[in-house]
Amino acid sequence: MKNFLSSLLATLVGILIMTIVVFLIFMGIIAASTSKEAPEVKENSLMVAKFNKQIIDRVDNNPLSKLMTGSFAYNDVMGLDQILKDLQKAKADDNINGIFLRLSNVSSGTATLGEVRDALLDFKTSGKFIYAYADIFTQKSYYLASVADSIFMTPEGMFMFTGLSAEATFYKNALDKLGIEMQVVKHGSYKSAAESFTRENLSDENREQIEGYVGSIWNKMVSDISESRGIPAEKLNQYADELVSLENDKLVETGMIDGLIYYDEMLTLLKKKMAVEEENDLESISLSDYGNVPTKEKKEYSRDKIAVIYAMGMVVDGSAGEGYIGSERIAKAIRKARRDNTVKAIVFRVNSGGGSVVASDVIYREVLLAAKEKPFVASMGDVAASGGYYIVAPADTILASPSTITGSLGVIFSIPNLKELMNDKLGVTTDVVKTNRYADIYSVFDPLDPQERYFIQKTVDDTYENFISLVAEGRGKSYEEIDAIAGGRVWSATDALDLGLIDMFGGLDKSIEVAAKMAGLDGYRVQSLPKLDDPFTALIKELTGDARMKAIEKELGSEFIHYKNIQNIREMHGLQAIIPYHIELH
Repeated sequence: MKNFLSSLLATLVGILIMTIVVFLIFMGIIAASTSKEAPEVKENSLMVAKFNKQIIDRVDNNPLSKLMTGSFAYNDVMGLDQILKDLQKAKADDNINGIFLRLSNVSSGTATLGEVRDALLDFKTSGKFIYAYADIFTQKSYYLASVADSIFMTPEGMFMFTGLSAEATFYKNALDKLGIEMQVVKHGSYKSAAESFTRENLSDENREQIEGYVGSIWNKMVSDISESRGIPAEKLNQYADELVSLENDKLVETGMIDGLIYYDEMLTLLKKKMAVEEENDLESISLSDYGNVPTKEKKEYSRDKIAVIYAMGMVVDGSAGEGYIGSERIAKAIRKARRDNTVKAIVFRVNSGGGSVVASDVIYREVLLAAKEKPFVASMGDVAASGGYYIVAPADTILASPSTITGSLGVIFSIPNLKELMNDKLGVTTDVVKTNRYADIYSVFDPLDPQERYFIQKTVDDTYENFISLVAEGRGKSYEEIDAIAGGRVWSATDALDLGLIDMFGGLDKSIEVAAKMAGLDGYRVQSLPKLDDPFTALIKELTGDARMKAIEKELGSEFIHYKNIQNIREMHGLQAIIPYHIELH
């Protein structure tokens, strides 16, 4: 016993000493990391912007958080809020002579890219230049590059300009093989969220709506490129149909790009543009490093604030963190902004295809209360549809980019029937004892009977009527007017503006300007909500679920979307207001 206690004590002392040593080393690393001087922007510098990471609405740029989490969550993303801020800062920075877009694959949504593109166009109003170069131009990277004064590509590079296609994934045959039937009850002929599990292809209604918003997004892209490059839109469509992009020499002939040159020749051009001798190096700073450069202009401190509340991802019940719109977490943030006397206006930035009806309604209530007390502006990202529209409906003013996907005002309920899988495939049987007739109505081992379907359909219909009613009230229209454009149909923001579902075009910056004007503010600060997790909390999350998901995503690559779709199904409980699971634009 004495030896055991001695060994135990020695082990505990060893663990304690090791913990102290690790802690001291860790704190030393933190001190070294956080004590770095801000990067210096030298005179006649070039900003190099790559945009080779996914752009989301915001990321945690706290270096302490990145260090403690190993940057697992934010290595492969950029924050739109920071990009817009840095481009505005560079516009006024006398040391920044121009921007070099070093592009490759750009994977972010077209509405988000549109906001970045608008910011680049605004940068050019300063008289500074933008050059673009790539080894491979995708349609999205070219759309971004089209703002440049000159566009170049490596001689043997690839240029993709073929028009947009929308690819929907269907799992019905796979489910049939497993003996799983997805039972769906919905309101709205265009409400196609469950088609991935009930069909092998697109329904006529779904095809119609996808053709509508994909066509609208493509027309916006073509229109913007046409204006920037001076090429008629009909010519651009002709080039896409004729696959001109497959012959690099024709790209120069048609004016799609300005030249085919190697990277060293590109550097020589930049040196000439910036009056730098060939034997000297260009002074440059990356867009990511530029975010750490302090703003030269000292703004007067203002007590007045505009709260920007970020809601990104699937709408779910509870307090799910960043990447999901947890009803408790987002409702709390809105409530905090409403009660804060220093917050004079609220901007609600939503990027979501919807989710739980209950969660959407919880958030809707807080938006309604806040909009009654303060100017409340909704800013739509790449998508704000179904439940994502539900939660912005009471806003005073709704803004979206022309390429934003919205609408999908409808309700759906789905529950799998695993009876065949369990009984016939696996040989597992179940039996049930119940106190009331419908006690097992939501059992996945017993298919819905006609009466059960009737009750669920009634609930779905009632929820749909409530959804349409609250949208009608928020938009100042009649129930009939909203019902006529609802039915689960998805719209591009271009159509949504004509239909009265949004009020004007504009991105995040424009939304903040509108909110400030509504509140009569000249000077103000912007407060981002909900507050991001502190570093220690973020570390714990990384070491558990988030890190596991990142590892799976890295392993599966482009196929990760299918895994995520299945995970989203597991998050679904009760009625859902959600757009089709996975529509991928190419």
